[in-house]
Amino acid sequence: MKSGSLKLYRWVLTTAAVLLVSEPALAEKRVALVLGNSAYQNVAPLPNPANDGAKMAATLKDAGFDVVDSRRDLPAAETRRALRDFADRARDADIAVVYYAGHGIEVDGSNYLIPVDAKLERDTDIYDEAFSLDRILIAIEPAKKLRLVILDACRDNPFSKKMKRTVATRAVGQGLAKVEPTSPNVLIAYSAKAGSTAADGDGTNSPFTTALAHHLTTPGLDVRRAFGFVRDEVLKTTGNRQEPFVYGSLGGEDVPLVPAPAPAAPAAAPAVPTLSAQAEARRDYELALQVGNKSALNAFLAQYPDGFYASLAKLQLEKIAAEEARVAATEKAKATEQERARLAAEGAQKAQQAKADADAKAAEQARIAAEKAKQVAQDQAAAAEQKRAAAEKAAADKVAADKASAAPAADKDKGVNLAALSAGPPQADVTKSVQAELRRVGCLTGAADGDWNSASQRSLSLFNRYAGTKLDAKVASVDTLDTVKLKTSRVCPLVCEHGYKADGDRCSKISCAEGSFLNDDNECEKRREKKPVARRDRPEVRRDAPEPRRVIVRRSSEPASPRPSASTPGIGASGQPLTGLERQQGCNGYGAIMSGRCP
Repeated sequence: MKSGSLKLYRWVLTTAAVLLVSEPALAEKRVALVLGNSAYQNVAPLPNPANDGAKMAATLKDAGFDVVDSRRDLPAAETRRALRDFADRARDADIAVVYYAGHGIEVDGSNYLIPVDAKLERDTDIYDEAFSLDRILIAIEPAKKLRLVILDACRDNPFSKKMKRTVATRAVGQGLAKVEPTSPNVLIAYSAKAGSTAADGDGTNSPFTTALAHHLTTPGLDVRRAFGFVRDEVLKTTGNRQEPFVYGSLGGEDVPLVPAPAPAAPAAAPAVPTLSAQAEARRDYELALQVGNKSALNAFLAQYPDGFYASLAKLQLEKIAAEEARVAATEKAKATEQERARLAAEGAQKAQQAKADADAKAAEQARIAAEKAKQVAQDQAAAAEQKRAAAEKAAADKVAADKASAAPAADKDKGVNLAALSAGPPQADVTKSVQAELRRVGCLTGAADGDWNSASQRSLSLFNRYAGTKLDAKVASVDTLDTVKLKTSRVCPLVCEHGYKADGDRCSKISCAEGSFLNDDNECEKRREKKPVARRDRPEVRRDAPEPRRVIVRRSSEPASPRPSASTPGIGASGQPLTGLERQQGCNGYGAIMSGRCP
């Protein structure tokens, strides 16, 4: 991007601003519906919502709204009728605002606002007795430029304590649930962050409504910055116990609820684009930073060679150059290592291998040096951006202090970086973008929901580990987003559960062949078949069988020894004494047969 492109961009913005300012202040139609429910019939009444509704109605009327329909203590039927009538008024409006103060409740992740005649004895009564937040969004949907819903309904709800549960799994939460508007140009402001409750305060109005009356209708003040000032005041008033929050997003153009006052006298030059030189440099620097390449930053330096923002642009260029040097050094180290491995595999001469080893070592040292240089440049750029954000926040705080003192001056500098505010959609957009980039490089498995929780912080820590960076994991910043975007491929390795294996960028299930099983090492292993064991069969020996006797055969030449007569009692035919078993069994005995006494 050349300097001429920057000038053309500024000319387009200037022309659009001139056209907007040249129109009459009443050209934009602004309508509002204010609901305040205090006199609840089936639970204890609330002291402040009716007062809060009256204060907001007066604030919007004083701001010059065309229609301000203020209602209080409406039952369900009249509430639906009021929403239907307001939808007709919003059809030709540019800005539509609905303010509600009273009881609200969250059931199964959906938000409901409770009219004064609701009973809510069971959890299913919520669908008949109350009306959903979606019903309000439908009522303001026809508005062209801004659709704003403000809910001072995050109180500790007595209905949820008495409600009977028809289904055990149906959740009834504390406060209101987080919302993500699907339509463009929609903002939904809570008096307290999703899941938390708000205080009614000690005065006649709640802290949230009091802060709204101070800041929301400041002439020329962008509605997102107004809610940032509301958040700061409520945190201060409640001792950091209550933090208002805004959901939704708008475009890059400022959207004030009340236009800036017209200049006192017409002049040849347009009044709105008369920014200071510092403000112009800031605006063009932020444009170059959004483009994020060397051409845009060089074009900015050609237009603004000196000054604070020129120094910031030079640091950004150094960061980009350091990253390019790191990538080049990494590629060279990889190439030299492959060449060294090739020579070693081919058995090249020792001189060639020694030279390849030296080249690989030098390339690795250059890569490490490039990594360190890149980290130094990145840290310097991050520190400079933090300094810039702090300076701009101090300037915004000074403007707020001047307005609160007595005579608020017109907002001359519209170039404040909205991402520096701690509340509102810009920071949520940055968080979602960081989460999306972390998913792209394989370090985050959860959804990009804008909630920088412990899982997101662990994913950024993994990115630091494998990318060699030192980003702050506690917060999702623009510098973090720029760093992750520089990675063109996967950074964190793909980790699969047991039973799955990495297949490119996804995990696929492991299927083992028949006869195999998946072991603890996540590998298929063949089952071992049980082999039969051969055993030698032995004849069964009866324990009660008589022991066989040995027969001694003598040679005929040997003289026979005298034997006792067979007729001798206890002597067998063979001349041997009879055993006790032989004597008991008679001729049935084995010994008797062998002795010859039995045939």
